[in-house]
Amino acid sequence: MKFRLDHVVIAVTDLDKAVEDYRTLGFTVVIGGRHPGRTSHNALVAFADGSYLELIAWTAPGPAERWYNVHAKHGDGLMDFALLPEDTARAIEEAKSRGLVLNGPIDGGRVRPDGQEVKWQTGRQATFDLPFLCGDVTPRALRVPEGDARKHANGVVGVKTVTVAVRDMDATLARYAALLGHGADDGGAESEPGVVLPASGVRIAFIALEAARLVLLSPLPEATASSSRLAEILKVRLATRGEGPCAMALRAGPGMSARSLDAELTRDPMIDIRP
Repeated sequence: MKFRLDHVVIAVTDLDKAVEDYRTLGFTVVIGGRHPGRTSHNALVAFADGSYLELIAWTAPGPAERWYNVHAKHGDGLMDFALLPEDTARAIEEAKSRGLVLNGPIDGGRVRPDGQEVKWQTGRQATFDLPFLCGDVTPRALRVPEGDARKHANGVVGVKTVTVAVRDMDATLARYAALLGHGADDGGAESEPGVVLPASGVRIAFIALEAARLVLLSPLPEATASSSRLAEILKVRLATRGEGPCAMALRAGPGMSARSLDAELTRDPMIDIRP
């Protein structure tokens, strides 16, 4: 089964201000709407490659939600990410049959500002080195804006990489194999075994999706603050926020060069643009 990067979740304190700031950065931002039965609302930055960024905020406390609790403790920034399978229910069933703990299918939805109800199903991960799965019930075009909404003044055309901080690389790769069916004849995502970056105290592995790549980073058990700046950053990240997405590279369009983005505007210091 084939998988694509569906979206990356960025938690923010003030949605209106985040929308304004992303527009200042040259992104086209579409108001998403509110989630029934929850206190969250969102806005979307959709890309030509079919992926999107979800800016999410809360209008009232939502202590039953992990994202709310993590945001309340650690503030704005990268929160989670989702993959789009060809068939959500089948992908969940197959992952469970390979021994992965995965909750779902779980019904979800959103009401857009125009009153249109959007529905989807998710498969929710038990460990956050993994993404969750998100597949459409209503037509995808109702959930993910199309047309001019995918054109951005800054020239960004998609998500190039999502970097994920993980504790135990071998365990994480085994979970990804169970989730995605790596190397399967039906087109399962391809993974590369983790290797140690020289003189870094960090192990790295890659998972190639249809239009993006996941970069998994794990500090070696013996790594110390003196091993490298990267090892130190990863250890601090894992000790505070835990496993999950810790950086993202957006794909530059034709003729664009690499550049950093203002962390105050993006809400995360580890988001940049690369060719």
